[in-house]
Amino acid sequence: MRLTRFAALASSVLLAAGAALFGAGQAAAAQADFGYVALGDSYSSGVGAGNYDSGSGDCKRTTRAYPALWAAAHSPQTFSFAACSGARTGDVLANQLGPLNSGTDLVSITIGGNDAGFADVMTTCVLQSESTCVNRVNQAKAYVDSTLPGQLDQVYNAIDSRSPNARVVVLGYPRFYKLNGTCVAGLTEGERSAINGAADYLNAAIAKRAADHGFTFASVAGAFTGHEICSGAAWLHSVNWLNIGESYHPTAAGQSGGYLPVFTNAA
Repeated sequence: MRLTRFAALASSVLLAAGAALFGAGQAAAAQADFGYVALGDSYSSGVGAGNYDSGSGDCKRTTRAYPALWAAAHSPQTFSFAACSGARTGDVLANQLGPLNSGTDLVSITIGGNDAGFADVMTTCVLQSESTCVNRVNQAKAYVDSTLPGQLDQVYNAIDSRSPNARVVVLGYPRFYKLNGTCVAGLTEGERSAINGAADYLNAAIAKRAADHGFTFASVAGAFTGHEICSGAAWLHSVNWLNIGESYHPTAAGQSGGYLPVFTNAA
């Protein structure tokens, strides 16, 4: 059963009562018994934000990513940072679920973009024609319709099975481009519009599956409005030929100013 905000508030009231009846020390210990597990792909590991933990290897986890920032601000008793760059749904199932258990209170996840092939979409749109770009976007949307829901179901079922008492927050992906913005070169407006539409399409599918599992979907599209590529104040990397892996990922400001407050409000 998922804790609502009302239930969480009621728990706080009971905790306060417990402090009065049984002593503040015992109540504080109960309050500190809180476990948070961060799952997902590069948008959760923090690719693009820099200062990567060398111990995380190719997963490129960083203290500048929203899960680490939230944990630093809220000091959960346990924090397991399992998100990994490049992860697909199968990688979450195979490699990231170990920290989950019946005592896990909070789970965050971004997943689905790599399954849908968005890295290849962006590469195609940057290197090829507008018509080829739009065709590749449509292929990704067809995958989102036909295959991704079942893959998300497998991940969400596994999370629910391993941590049935946790509040699960599924975060979406930002729109990449401000249309008619400051960019004077690069993709056409048609390509940028198609890519934004594909992000919205992916987010809608993820939100539907999350809701059907009783999870909370947290959209970051609003938080990134005014901070897209071509906005003049971007929180997203454009194409970076010197570090291609960071392209189209949030900067440190995108993690702290975009993802973190959205997650905090949902958690």
